[in-house]
Amino acid sequence: MNSDSAKPVRVGAVVVAAGESRRMGGIDKIFYPLGGKPLIWHSLAALDSHPQVDEIALVVSGSGVERADALVAANEFACVKAICAGGARRQDSARIGVERLGDCDLIIVHDGARPFVSDALVSKGIAAAMESGAACAAVPVKDTTKLADCRDFVARTIPRERLWAAQTPQVFKRALLAEAHRRALADATDDASMVEAIGYPVRLYMGSYYNIKITTPEDLTLAEAILGAGAAQGGQ
Repeated sequence: MNSDSAKPVRVGAVVVAAGESRRMGGIDKIFYPLGGKPLIWHSLAALDSHPQVDEIALVVSGSGVERADALVAANEFACVKAICAGGARRQDSARIGVERLGDCDLIIVHDGARPFVSDALVSKGIAAAMESGAACAAVPVKDTTKLADCRDFVARTIPRERLWAAQTPQVFKRALLAEAHRRALADATDDASMVEAIGYPVRLYMGSYYNIKITTPEDLTLAEAILGAGAAQGGQ
């Protein structure tokens, strides 16, 4: 191919799984079994098999690197090119993962604690980011939402019509994501908020209500039910 415009888009993915699992009773949740496989296996399997994903960097806790190495080797995840320890904050872990990827045009950032990412969610995120530069999976908020005061009394009820709950995958042009990480001053809970903070618009695309994040033991019970019912297969 002679022109840059015709050059195939190369896509890298960072799977962030370096959290301390404080609300999981002392267990490292990414290795906890879900459907007979470690939790992190589900995200890696989905991304590794996606036809548009060229390489993956897996970021885990320092104590989990050896187990992650063994898991990737045993399952022959061909796209996993780097396994590394994360940093002090989530954004540090994401940045470390981005730096371990090769020459990629788009970067997917996905929480390793979201086991039900589907091909459809990844494909939609890539398409949205190619068009807009930054895209975030999200779902409309269903519940009535209250803003509390400092004494835990209701300060006001927030209209939910324009409220969305952010998820991952989040997909960005690499240069934009790198700039957001360089300029980040405050702590951030996701990469989209850092991109927002430097003034760049982030496109929301429809996620899935099955795309849950495992945070507490109760979430594992729900995840087993979703997996057993096959409800998350295909996603949205």
